[in-house]
Amino acid sequence: MNKKLWTLLALLLAFVLVLGACNGEGDSTDGKDSPAKDGDKEESEEVVDTGSFPLDVENEGDVIEGGTLKVALVNDSPFQGIFSTVLYEDAYDADIMDFASNTIFETDGDFLLTNEGIAGMEVDQDNNKVTITIKDGVKWSDGEPLKIEDLIQPYLIIGSPDYTGVRYDVDFQNIVGAVDYHDGKADTISGLKKVDEKTLEISFTKLSPAIFSGGDGIWTSAEPSHILKDIPVADLLESDAVRKNIVTLGAFKFDKIVPGESVQFVKNENYWRGVPKLDGVLVKTVPTTSISVALQTGEYHMTANTFSTDKYLEIKDFDNLTVLARNELYYQYIGFKLGKYDLDKSEVAMDQDAKMNDVKLRQAMGYAIDVEQVSEVYYNNLRERATSLIPPVFQSFYDDSLEGYTYDVDKANALLDEAGYKDVDGDGLREDKEGKPLEIKFATMSGGDIAEDIASFYMQNWKDVGLNVTLATGRTIEFNSFYDKVQGDDPEIDIFMAAWGTGTNPSPAGLYSKTAQYNFSRYTSETLEELLTAIDSPEAFDAEYRADKFREWQEYMSENAPIIPTQTRLELRPVNKSVKAYGIDYANVFDWNKVELISEDPAKSSK
Repeated sequence: MNKKLWTLLALLLAFVLVLGACNGEGDSTDGKDSPAKDGDKEESEEVVDTGSFPLDVENEGDVIEGGTLKVALVNDSPFQGIFSTVLYEDAYDADIMDFASNTIFETDGDFLLTNEGIAGMEVDQDNNKVTITIKDGVKWSDGEPLKIEDLIQPYLIIGSPDYTGVRYDVDFQNIVGAVDYHDGKADTISGLKKVDEKTLEISFTKLSPAIFSGGDGIWTSAEPSHILKDIPVADLLESDAVRKNIVTLGAFKFDKIVPGESVQFVKNENYWRGVPKLDGVLVKTVPTTSISVALQTGEYHMTANTFSTDKYLEIKDFDNLTVLARNELYYQYIGFKLGKYDLDKSEVAMDQDAKMNDVKLRQAMGYAIDVEQVSEVYYNNLRERATSLIPPVFQSFYDDSLEGYTYDVDKANALLDEAGYKDVDGDGLREDKEGKPLEIKFATMSGGDIAEDIASFYMQNWKDVGLNVTLATGRTIEFNSFYDKVQGDDPEIDIFMAAWGTGTNPSPAGLYSKTAQYNFSRYTSETLEELLTAIDSPEAFDAEYRADKFREWQEYMSENAPIIPTQTRLELRPVNKSVKAYGIDYANVFDWNKVELISEDPAKSSK
C-alpha cells in the first residue's frame, strides 16, 4: 500500500519508516544540547504549548501566476532516488514522490478509503472479493490513459519470484494465487480478474476490516504498465523508469533529477483534478545543521518532511513562518535482535541462543532509560514517551491503559538480578548468566547535532544498572547503511534504535508477523501469530472484537518486549508566508494543485 512504511523513517521515517519503513526515523535529523552525563536534568528555558499549533494557514497578499515552490528535504544523507511505490525503501523517497503521487484512493479523517479518488471500491464480504472501478479520463503524465493493467502491474511486480523488496508479506499472500505466482507455479495471479476496461475484481483468501484501511493485500497505487511491463522485475530497481524517466498520476511530473541532491518537478498538464497553479516544485536536500538558517533567510517555502522537534526553538520566533503541527503516525522504538530472516522460507527464524533472548533483560533495558528527560531536553516537550506500538492517533485501537516502560532504575536492577546477570568481578558491570563478560552492541542512526549525545545518554542509563552497552561499529551509522545492517541482520547488532511511520493502516501484521521482512527484531510466537490473525480476521468486522484483539496484542508485545516503544511526536511543518494557503489536516488533505504563491522568492525573517 502507498507509504506503507510500515516505512522506515522514518523508516524512521520518519519512519519516517520515515521507514517511516518506512519514515523509520528518517529524521534521525535531530540536533541540539544533550543532558548531563550524570543524569542531571537541564531544564528547557520554556515549555512549548503543544495545543497552540494550527493545522492550516492562509496568508494575506495577492497571488502570482505560476512560480516554483522551493522545498527543503531535511536529510543528512543523499536520498536513494527509488521513485516507485513498490520498490522504495525509506520515507525520504516517499516524501519526494508525494508531489507526483500514483495513489488511486483517497482517505477520510479516520484513514479509511473513500470513493473520492481516482478509483472507488466495493467490498463483497461474503465472497471475499473487492471490485475496484477507475474514473473516466484519467491519464498518466505522458498522456497515456490509465487502464486496469496499471492497477494489476504492482501486484505482478511484488508477486514476482525476482522481486527483492519488502512488500511481499503476509498481507500480499492473502490474494488468491499470489503464493503460487511467487513460487513459480503459475503464470498469473489467479485472484486478479480484469472485468472490463474500468473494472478490476480481486479475490482474497479472507477479508477483514483492514481492507477499508488499505490492508489485507490490496494495493493503493498504480504503476505504468505501458512502460514497466517490458522491464524484467530483476532489472527494475536500477532502471531509468524508476530512477530517471518516471511517469506519474500526480499534480507534478519529474523533470530533472540530480541523484541524491535535488528533484525539479514541473506541473502535470494531465492531472486528473486540474492543472496545478504552480509552474513547478524544486526539492533540495538540506542538512539538519543548515535548515533553520535556510528557513530564516528565505531559501525555502516549506519542508518536504517533518521538521525536527529539537530545532523548534530555533525557528519559533521567525516572523516569515507559520509552523503547522499534527500528531504523527509515528513511534520511535528500541529493538532487540532475536534471530534472522530466512529469505528462502520468507519467514523469521528465531535464535534461542540470541544474546537478547531473555525477556527480563529486555524489560530491564526498557525501565533503565529516561525517555522523559530526552523528550524535555532535546525535543522541547514536542515528543512524548510512547507506551504502545499503536500511535495514539488511532483512537479506536490505542490502549491508553498501558503504562509502558517508565524510568525505574530499581525495577531494572531487580529484573537483572532475577535473571542472573550479576557483577561477578566487582567492576560495576554485570556479567552474563555464566559469569562471562557481557557486551551489548547498540546501533543507532547518525544525523544532526545530538544523535551521538542521545545514544551516549541511553548507554549511560544502561551503565547505571550495570550493563556494558557500546556502539555497533564504534559510531552512529549513516541512515541508509543503518537500515541495510538492521534488515540484513548484521551480527554486530544486538539492539538498535529506529522508528516507524506507520501509514494509515493500523494493522501490525506488516511489521510484526512471521513473514514480514520489516519484523526487524525477528521475534515470533504462536500467540503473536494468533493475535495478528485475529486482528485481521473476518470476525474482526465486529468493531468491539477487533478493538479487544488490538488491546491483547499491545499488552502481549509490551510484556514480551521484543520491541520497546520510546517516543511519539508532533509532526511540525513550517510554511513560509509567501505561500498563499496550505494545510495538513488528516480530514482535509490539501491537494498540491491548489498551492499558490504570493511571491516567487520566500519571505525572509526580520528576526
